[in-house]
Amino acid sequence: MQRTFKEDFWWGAATSGPQSEGRFNKKHANMFDYWYEIEPTDFYDQVGPDVTSNFYNSFKEDIALMKEIGLNSVRTSIQWSRLIDDLELGTVNEDAVRFYNEVIDTFLEAGIRPVMNLHHFDLPVELYHKYGGWESKHVVDLYVKFAEKCFELFGDRVKDWFTHNEPIVVVEGEYLHQFHYPKIVDGKKAVQVAYNLNLASAKAIQAFRKLGLQNDGGRIGIILNLTPTYPASDNPEDLAAANIAELFNNRMFLDTAVHGEFPQELVDLFIKDGVLWESTSEELAVIKENTIDVLGVNFYHPNRVKAPDIAPNSVGEWLPNRYFDEYNMPGRRMNIDRGWEIYPKALYDIAINIRDNYNNIPWFVSENGMGISGEERFMNEDGVVEDDYRIDFIREHLEWVHQGIEEGSNCFGYHLWTPIDCWSWANAYKNRYGFISTNIHTQIKTIKKSGHWFKTVAQTNTVTDK
Repeated sequence: MQRTFKEDFWWGAATSGPQSEGRFNKKHANMFDYWYEIEPTDFYDQVGPDVTSNFYNSFKEDIALMKEIGLNSVRTSIQWSRLIDDLELGTVNEDAVRFYNEVIDTFLEAGIRPVMNLHHFDLPVELYHKYGGWESKHVVDLYVKFAEKCFELFGDRVKDWFTHNEPIVVVEGEYLHQFHYPKIVDGKKAVQVAYNLNLASAKAIQAFRKLGLQNDGGRIGIILNLTPTYPASDNPEDLAAANIAELFNNRMFLDTAVHGEFPQELVDLFIKDGVLWESTSEELAVIKENTIDVLGVNFYHPNRVKAPDIAPNSVGEWLPNRYFDEYNMPGRRMNIDRGWEIYPKALYDIAINIRDNYNNIPWFVSENGMGISGEERFMNEDGVVEDDYRIDFIREHLEWVHQGIEEGSNCFGYHLWTPIDCWSWANAYKNRYGFISTNIHTQIKTIKKSGHWFKTVAQTNTVTDK
């Protein structure tokens, strides 16, 4: 069977500044730069962010490869820690302005739509050490200064903007589950950070509209990793656990982004537990009045939960997951290398949820992908990685996206994570995701089998069953 997508469908891929550029000529360290400086053994094979995929130096060759595999759109990010010299005043670094201008122009010359994100886990670390980072509303305002500079400098050519990538990961990684520096466990701070990230997004949207960029075809949104919540059973206890997981993991950012309000049920829970954020009526009005134009959806795996083994009213540090436990469904299909369940139908469930509960807002798959370790195992005698597993993974997910579109969901694109194997935070280069492989020792880049396959998909707007 063939599934045809509309002519202007986005066929692309996503990366980020801190994961691809390297630290060349950067004045400020971000959170991950600093973490690697102080604890390099936390990173797989002790590979840090100094070089990554060398995009700072090789962007012209890299973009040529992206063009060669048929991409018509690519998302990356502008690094706050690269662009801004004086973080308080918001003055810009001229080399960074040159670099991002050249990157944007090179994308456009290649016929690739540049899609720009503003915050991809790359808070300048000195703002954490000085103010507590996203715990601070002053940092929110400094972020808005940075966003305004981006809009002013690049908004004439970049029409698609996003405020944050996966803000819930900042909350979980830095303040709950200790997988990102500073590895704090503090539920009340986590809740305040979640509020401040929502406020920062709304204030950046407000700045975007004050500059009038929407009048010249510009639009702005947010990129959320939506992991649909599936209860272990239809028992009331499992359903209640799934509801709270959905409120915290997905709706805490999705409802505010689209509807301008936090879910009241979540607010009531935070009040009951004594962890509600500090807010003002003026801030809540900004959130209400500055909702998104467009939504990016990152999807990798579903979230299956069950009623918690320990009662939620137990004594100890408040954490949201005291209301739900992870459920490992027997017989689930897995990417064992990454430890994630493979469940493509979830993208259809996301599509219908957006259609029915979120104004059928225009949205695209902003990340989807398969991280495999040791891809050399699949390299043929010509040095090409024969990643049929990735082709099958993409095809299956696109089949469910297409079904959602057929049923009226307003999805306009699909971006794989990632165009070129990039640095994956503490996992470094353990798991590879790209259409194009990177030899991190030589920086030689080679198109994988999936890249050649995807070119045909992009050229024909068609996905054919295996």
